[in-house]
Amino acid sequence: MEKTLPPSFDELLKSHDRPVLVDFWAPWCGPCKTVAPVLQELAREWKGRVTVIKINTDEKPDIASRFQITGIPTLILFKNGQPVHRISGALPLDQLKAQFQGFL
Repeated sequence: MEKTLPPSFDELLKSHDRPVLVDFWAPWCGPCKTVAPVLQELAREWKGRVTVIKINTDEKPDIASRFQITGIPTLILFKNGQPVHRISGALPLDQLKAQFQGFL
């Protein structure tokens, strides 16, 4: 999973030729800590198919605001730089895969 961002979030989304799954999280968020290992496993399983990145909403409130993140964790799948699917909350791996599979 990528934790560093280029100067522009839009550049990041456009720099990948595959879907980008963005995890909006914060270090104080309990459910975010719960979903972190699940996302690591998802990133391993979908390596080469999906890029998974994390955005700390405390450090990047402008990006969180832009995508109307009102609760965390929130996961948004982007294709061609556009959001195509969003879920909020910590889900187990099989449910996460089921939520996003149809958009890959």
